[in-house]
Order: sequence, then C-alpha cells, then structure tokens
Amino acid sequence: MWLQASSTLEFYIETPTPFLLMLRPRSGMQQWIAREEYVLSPSVPAVEFTDSFGNLCQRLVAPAGHFTIRTSVEIETADASDSAPGAPFVDIQKLPNDTLPFLHPSRYCDSDHFTEMASSIVVGLAPGYDQCCAIVDYIRRAIEYTPGQGEQNISASQVNEAGRGVCRDMAHLGIACCRALAIPARMVVGYLEGLEPMDLHAWFEAYVGDRWYTFDPTQANLLGGRVAVAFGRDAADVAIYTQFGPPVELLDLKVQVTKTSEPIN
Repeated sequence: MWLQASSTLEFYIETPTPFLLMLRPRSGMQQWIAREEYVLSPSVPAVEFTDSFGNLCQRLVAPAGHFTIRTSVEIETADASDSAPGAPFVDIQKLPNDTLPFLHPSRYCDSDHFTEMASSIVVGLAPGYDQCCAIVDYIRRAIEYTPGQGEQNISASQVNEAGRGVCRDMAHLGIACCRALAIPARMVVGYLEGLEPMDLHAWFEAYVGDRWYTFDPTQANLLGGRVAVAFGRDAADVAIYTQFGPPVELLDLKVQVTKTSEPIN
C-alpha cells in the first residue's frame, strides 16, 4: 500500500538553540520512499549524518522566535506487519553482529530486573517468536494503554509497577522482557496508519528466526501500514527532536497518515 505521512512541529524559542532531529525515514527492506519534503521555517543551514543505528539525523541551530519543521513522505509499505508463529530462538553465537547491542540492559529497558518475570510469562512455550507473543499478551493484560498521557520517559520497571503507560512505555516493557530471555529487541518510532488518536507511534521489534519482527502491545493485531523513522535501544536513542540549552516551548505537534495512490512521475 501507499501512504502519505506528515508531521509539523512548531516551537517558540527564546535564544538561538542547537537541535538534533530524527524525522527522515529511509528506504529499507519493508518500506520504499518515493517522494519526501523537509521544510524549515525560517530556513537555516542543516547538516545530516547517519548515527550508529542507521538513522538519518539532522543538526541545526534554530533562530530565536517562532520556528517550524514540516516533513512529508510518500512511501510504499505493507498493509500489515509480518508474523511468524514458531520462528525459533537464535543462539547467541549465531546472531548477526549488529543485533548484539540490543541484548543488553539500556537506560529505559532495565532487562536485568526481568529475568524471573519474563521466564514465568513464557513457561511451556518454544523459545523464539511464541515467547515474544506471550510477552505482548502479558503487557496488554497488565498495562493500561493511556495515549497522550506520557510526558516523561520512565523505565520498564516503573511501567510494570504503575500498570499504565503510553506506546513508548509499553514498548520499553516488551523490549526488557525479550532481552531478559536473550532475544535481541529494539525500539522503533514512526507512523501507523489508522492509529487513534493519531500521533507519532512507538513499537518494538525482536530478532527471531532470521530477521526482525514487529510487535505492538498497544494494538489488537498487526494490521495497518507502518513507516519506521528511527531504531534504537530505547527512547533515549530515538527522540524525534533533542534541543540543547534552555528549554524551548513546543507549541504544536501535528501528525497525519493517509492512504494514497501510487505516485505519478
């Protein structure tokens, strides 16, 4: 399917402020970008680089006053994420090197605290994909999904204790439980067609079988086109914007995802 996904961020800035942005998806195995637009208003010089996880990042200094970032992308993606019941656990010694950073505890995914709990959730299941599904089922039962109510990042342990959270929090808990079972797991931030209420979205991927698979504790199934913008160990790696210096005011964040026809050249 073809999607058009867009975001608009409006800031008010007191003094010139350095920003690090992560707002450009890139083409990959499961998505292909046909067109994109990235507009800064007022226009300022920006430098793009690729971080250690393969994300496209932009550096700039925003001027004082009102500053707006508008992005839009026309992209081809599947209308549902792949599933693979029974896909096996991959022995550590056979994992690709680039999956290894996603085995360790990280700032918001304190997987070393979940060894016993994760093991109890997956009792009787074959190691691999089916264990990941059991973890997702646990999160859906135990954690109340509260979109729009997560102002601060909290750890997976705090999410599990609170019993409620936003998509980011539920992804952290899923990642921590997978890593506790020695399954590589990473966070993804992007767009989901049909998300209610519409916003930027977070989910996680786990490496089982021979590839990464999508898991989303906030959704009843894997239907809907997804656009991955950034991958990382947790929310600290995939912030859509990071500003340095005195705090700035985010006046508005608008996200829109719509189905569209194939672009015409």
